[in-house]
Amino acid sequence: MKYLVIGLGSMGKRRVRNLQALGIKDIAGFDTRSDRRQESQEKYGITVFDDLDTAMQIFGPQTFVISTPPDFHMHYAYYAFERGISCFIEASVVDADKIKQLSEKISGTQIVMAPSCTMRYFPGPKKVKELIRSNAIGKVLNLNYQTGQYLPDWHPWEKIEEFYVSKRDTGAAREIVPFELTWLNDIFGEAKAAACVKAKLTDMPADIDDIYHCLLRYDDNVIANLTVEVISRPRATRDMRVLGSEGEIVFSADSNSVRYINTSMEEWKEFKFDTGTVERQYINPEEPYIAEMRDFVTAVEAKNQSLFPNSLDEDYAILQTLYALEQMTGA
Repeated sequence: MKYLVIGLGSMGKRRVRNLQALGIKDIAGFDTRSDRRQESQEKYGITVFDDLDTAMQIFGPQTFVISTPPDFHMHYAYYAFERGISCFIEASVVDADKIKQLSEKISGTQIVMAPSCTMRYFPGPKKVKELIRSNAIGKVLNLNYQTGQYLPDWHPWEKIEEFYVSKRDTGAAREIVPFELTWLNDIFGEAKAAACVKAKLTDMPADIDDIYHCLLRYDDNVIANLTVEVISRPRATRDMRVLGSEGEIVFSADSNSVRYINTSMEEWKEFKFDTGTVERQYINPEEPYIAEMRDFVTAVEAKNQSLFPNSLDEDYAILQTLYALEQMTGA
């Protein structure tokens, strides 16, 4: 199976590493930027192309890994569909109608379209899910979750004005709302928008809202407060507290742990996690991304969409929640 990574920025290069970690050797890359092509070729020894049609003719990929800015995802996904090519697609924030239509088009085919859901593979969210499923704190009542990182620290080697996260439609905080909902919904069900406040609070040179305060309602009257921001510095923020009828769960990136307590316990029980393998200039470990890519490869080789834990329909539903939240702000 030949894999073409489309887009060789930081995520594209990570996906090349993921595939290589899985022992896959038939990997090529496509990017219009010569510096990214050169770096990927030198670091990973892959063949690179500056033109997609040329890559198709010479390399002949059967699978795409689409790691471009979000506003190009569907362009390449439809290009792939028309040629019977399966795709892994990074987290999306635009083109919801095209995502829905593509889901309908692949129905009944053996083409796999796998939208990213990386946070489901991180040990913290996995442990939170395990505790909720085991009824460790009784009925879930409320959750408060804040996540963020100062935007100029995302890619310190380039100006944010030259990075898609500085555009309003694909703005950093806006993009991360559905990214986080992908794993929150996996645990708590489908989120329904209740209220939203978003704003630009900093003087960063980008026409974007740098904070989203979202009030959500899940089934069984569970209320969720989700704050996504690109303000936290000097370190990233990821903190969650889940309140249940019999106890509570705390997930903190600062301590890299999940802990819980319930009415039958005298002390908190804490689960500490390994830091994993962190590449230079990255803040997240490689292992969750490799695990996600392993599931995609398994689904592609079996030609079975159900072997990947996320779907285009789920992405579409989450984007509808984002859009509903934004409408509540008058956006």
